[in-house]
Amino acid sequence: MAIDADLNAGVIDQATAKARREEISQESDFFGSMDGASKFVRGDAIAGLLILLINIIGGLAIGLSQHDLSFAEAGRIYVLLTIGDGLVAQIPSLLLSLSTAIIVTRVTTSESMTDQAKSQLNNPTALFIAAGILMLLGLVPGMPHLIFLTLAFAAAGLGYMLSKDASKRAVTIAAESAAQSNADQAREELNWDDVDQVDLVGLDIGYGLIPLVNPETGGQLLPRVKGVRKKLSAELGFLIQPIRIRDNLDLAPDVYHIVMNGVVRGKGEIKVGREMAINPGHVHGTLEGIPTKEPAFGLDAVWIDPSQRDYARTLGYTVVDAATAVATHLNTLLRDNAAELLSHDESQQLLDKVASRSPKLVEDLVPGKLPLATITKVLQNILDESVSVRDMRTIIEVLSTESSRTQDPDELTAAVRPRLGRMIVQSLIDVADSLPVITLDPSLEQMLHNVLQQSSSNQGLVIEPNLAEGLFKALAENTQEVENQGHPAVLVVSPGIRPWLAKIIKHRLSDLTVLSYSEIPDDQAVKVVATVAVDNSN
Repeated sequence: MAIDADLNAGVIDQATAKARREEISQESDFFGSMDGASKFVRGDAIAGLLILLINIIGGLAIGLSQHDLSFAEAGRIYVLLTIGDGLVAQIPSLLLSLSTAIIVTRVTTSESMTDQAKSQLNNPTALFIAAGILMLLGLVPGMPHLIFLTLAFAAAGLGYMLSKDASKRAVTIAAESAAQSNADQAREELNWDDVDQVDLVGLDIGYGLIPLVNPETGGQLLPRVKGVRKKLSAELGFLIQPIRIRDNLDLAPDVYHIVMNGVVRGKGEIKVGREMAINPGHVHGTLEGIPTKEPAFGLDAVWIDPSQRDYARTLGYTVVDAATAVATHLNTLLRDNAAELLSHDESQQLLDKVASRSPKLVEDLVPGKLPLATITKVLQNILDESVSVRDMRTIIEVLSTESSRTQDPDELTAAVRPRLGRMIVQSLIDVADSLPVITLDPSLEQMLHNVLQQSSSNQGLVIEPNLAEGLFKALAENTQEVENQGHPAVLVVSPGIRPWLAKIIKHRLSDLTVLSYSEIPDDQAVKVVATVAVDNSN
């Protein structure tokens, strides 16, 4: 399971995973075989001890009773005979045990038993260990010194010769491998396999952040990223592609980059082992730590020790761990760029899912009335304004009806949004609450209508710089006032200017939602909290 987890996380490749599985299999086979071999050797040793005791006791009985020997004389003679018999009997027993052990403990590999035995016995380290044991036995008083010392020197010399031969072979193999690699590189032609495709979403981390990814060290980044992907898929209405996490040695140790389509869209710095105390704007004291900025929203924050967590919370700080800080940043970026995450493949998957329940609805739409590219663009337009595409059935019904009138994705999007109005409004307020809205002064709204009619369709809404500056300033002030009251900032305008106004406001006032009158359900209570007027006399 650990190997599969590393493989899924991208820590190891398929070849390394296969090699690790083979190594674990061989270890399992070896230990199982050794268990059986130990039982066999144990039985043989017990039998040898019983034979030894029987020979000594029987010899003493025969010497005392039949040959009238003294106990000491009988013990000396028959103990020596027993030892000699045991040594002679152990020679075939040793050969038999060695042969049996080689057969029993053989591990299942691609090598034959001969090659496997040769590779294991042809081991300089084993010969050096055997030489050391023989040397110790040869130095024991009363032992045949000449034989044991001769065998010790012979084993040591053989091990030395094998080690030198192995070193020469290693150098030769390395040289041949380098030459073969150079030859292969010279012969190899560049092909499409050498061109890597960019990942849709990736998370590059410095080597100092690797503990956040490793489950063995308590890393929680992988489950947090998986949770972000699952949550966004449920909220946006389509499956988010897997997020690839990889270490990047070009980054600073504590830095991470969030990459979308091969381009860095966000970055931050994380302190492993510390927690981030975020200042929401109304804290009652200061904390000792490393000042920083919260990466998702740019709020002031401090890296603190985990022991300060409870104290920081009593002061009003929001405390999160390092993995949560990265996951929050990732969640914000993916949500803000949801339109880039949906392609033709995801659109086709959504259509196939609806077709499993309503096949006729999808058959009438694609490809007879609208091509897949147009449907994809409509879905991207919807997502671009933070609206979910979960209600695909309603979207397909509107597209099927409106396709006879227009094929323009922007006009089709404007036709779909009113049918999704209730879902849009409920994402802003609760069901029973009134919708606080900001409106434009009628003269200002009429002026924008006139400017839009005078502009070409390709050029969009082009307004005078003074008017634009005054409009954005007034909208920013009213948005701030409404948010300070605890309400969502919602601007309601006529359907004709809503798409263009929403497009130019999006990157200047990201917290302001622009709706048209037709997108608010008929039974939804509305409360006008501000009216925007611009003095364009200059």
